[in-house]
Amino acid sequence: MADTLPRLIRKQPEDQDSSARGRPEDAHHILADSSLTDEPIRVLKHGDTFALFDQYGDIRPGKSGEQGLYHDGTRFLSRLMLQLEGARPFFLSSTIGDDNDQLTVALTNPDLCREDRVYLPLGSLHLGLKKFLWQGVCHQELQIENHGIQPANVTVTMQFAADFADIYEVRGLKRKARGDDLKPEVRDGRVALRYRGLDDVVRRTLLYFRPRPTLLDAARATFNVELLPRQSAVFYLAIACDGQSGSSNGSSPLLLFDQARAAAKVTLEAQKAQVCRIEASNGQFHAWVKRAASDLSMMTTMLPTGPYPYAGVPWFNTPFGRDGIITALECLWLQPSLARGVLAYLASTQATEVIPEQDAEPGKILHETRNGEMAALREMPFARYYGSIDATPLFVQLAGAYYERTADRKFIEEIWPNLEAALAWMQQYGDRDGDGFLDYSRQCDEGLVHQGWKDSDDAIFHADGSPARGPIALCEVQGYAYAAWRTGASLAAVLGRTEQSATYKSRAELLQERFEGAFWCDELSTYALALDGDKRPCRVLTSNAGQCLFSGIALPEHARRVAQILLASESFSGWGIRSLATTEARYNPMGYHNGGVWPHDNALIALGLSHYGMAEEAARVFTGMFDAAMYFDLHRVPELFCGFPRDEGEGPVLYPVACAPQAWSAASAFLLFQACLGLKISGIDSKISFVRPSLPPFLNEARILNLHVAGTTVDLALVRHEQDVSVNVLRRKGDVEIVVVM
Repeated sequence: MADTLPRLIRKQPEDQDSSARGRPEDAHHILADSSLTDEPIRVLKHGDTFALFDQYGDIRPGKSGEQGLYHDGTRFLSRLMLQLEGARPFFLSSTIGDDNDQLTVALTNPDLCREDRVYLPLGSLHLGLKKFLWQGVCHQELQIENHGIQPANVTVTMQFAADFADIYEVRGLKRKARGDDLKPEVRDGRVALRYRGLDDVVRRTLLYFRPRPTLLDAARATFNVELLPRQSAVFYLAIACDGQSGSSNGSSPLLLFDQARAAAKVTLEAQKAQVCRIEASNGQFHAWVKRAASDLSMMTTMLPTGPYPYAGVPWFNTPFGRDGIITALECLWLQPSLARGVLAYLASTQATEVIPEQDAEPGKILHETRNGEMAALREMPFARYYGSIDATPLFVQLAGAYYERTADRKFIEEIWPNLEAALAWMQQYGDRDGDGFLDYSRQCDEGLVHQGWKDSDDAIFHADGSPARGPIALCEVQGYAYAAWRTGASLAAVLGRTEQSATYKSRAELLQERFEGAFWCDELSTYALALDGDKRPCRVLTSNAGQCLFSGIALPEHARRVAQILLASESFSGWGIRSLATTEARYNPMGYHNGGVWPHDNALIALGLSHYGMAEEAARVFTGMFDAAMYFDLHRVPELFCGFPRDEGEGPVLYPVACAPQAWSAASAFLLFQACLGLKISGIDSKISFVRPSLPPFLNEARILNLHVAGTTVDLALVRHEQDVSVNVLRRKGDVEIVVVM
């Protein structure tokens, strides 16, 4: 999905060429020498700042080397460890709040001994730790309360350090040289850790302690704590990231913990009041969609162009084109403002010239952008990178879906030149040999070998396992292109561009005809994964074919056969549809793109099944994904999980370095819900339609609250019956038509 390949390092087949091997020195490879599943990781994010803590609330160097406080692509804190009497406190519990806004940790003291006797028994002290992020600052409150019957006199120490590592260094990329660590500054209860990068930017981590520590140096703060029985004391720490983002945290007074917390709460509540939400009779489903909404909110960053869902934590906390578009499509029905923000940002960053080292061409839509020292120095190509074949047609498709949902003609008129440029790119650069298919081959040696959503080096191959050589035309990308041409035709007609509309419509029809002839594999009952550079089809059973239902390019009779293949045991694990069937040469249940289960992929396929009238099949995918979500920590669906078959009484197997939260995985819950209900919203006609609605057996009742359509707000109640779903209007403010088509 991104510029990285977070997969297990394993021996590659002997016949695979060097271009398809995962090499640690590659900019788009993550060294998998540890697993994010080794221990619970607690994630906080706000804007361009995120933090990974262990369950104690510590940032601990070592085995899980990703922990830290990050801002704008740099790790500003690589160590933060709390000690009581020189040792780690006794762990009780930790959790992230339902709104993802605060980490709360409960600790206590172990038996503390002096002169061979216990002077403070286990459980005498309660250490309550709270952390949250707000505007580039990590705020921490530590409250210590004495629940014992004797006075307590203890030493509390906070150890800290900052390595100022670029996110790519943390991922395992070796640099030839780094900048200089500057002398720390310690004064007046404040520490400034400083680093001058090779980009000549001075980055500072500023730590403010209140009250002032008993002892303070450049690596630790020590407090002598004396508490009578039932007495408590509170200690505050604010950690500001001050660097290339232009933050003024280093010179401006910091908000106190309570002030910052109140400001964060006001903003959060204001956002929640505007958003449509789902409530359900099934408490587990309710918890899943609530966590999904909170994850989506946390991953969304307000840019000058509007809200944008960053892809995922830890590796993808930045705008990605494909990820942002698909996330926006997944939750378009309930949150169209996100689609507008995505479209506006991608229009503003659309390529305008040929730049081979960025895989950029006029009209092409961004794959990703990065901040940080290495990006500024161009030590890797991803500062602004355009190496994806699918973001451009998906951009057009999202614009059409957004217009259908909102009737926002003014905005479509504003970005129409960008849409024209995207469609022109598809014709000129995306189809270099003029055969009507979009294909890719990288222009930059350091760029991505494969440029679809399955972008790992070993993801595209023939039935015997041999790698496909480019230029490569992926099946699902032709579906995106088909949808883009149809969208271009309809939007051109809306804008009165009749001749353009006819041209685009003709291209869509011709593409569908050619696609069926070149990609359909009758003996496999599915579409080929891809055509290689010699136009040979890759006759491999993959989930990619399922996305041809999502785009609508599949013929109805072929769509049903594809569905049967995808829901057979070779492809459907019981939890979800695998990215690659078990019968294929490169199948690996622990494979990133060759056997793992991707929630966003399953959601798109489910919507496609619904479009072709296969509600029961969509419900089966929905049910599998719901069952899997119940096993994940915090009900947070990760980027992907392993494709092992489902066994009774056992949960899904976690993928060791999957990102969580991941925006398009979080938003998959909303698209799965929409798919089963056959929900369609037209802002143009001011209409809400439920086409052959169904609900899976685990969900008897649900409510859609605060749904905004064309100036109208409605609350709807959905009740599952044996053969159908009833839809009742609980509240309607304005005029909107509600239609149920059985």
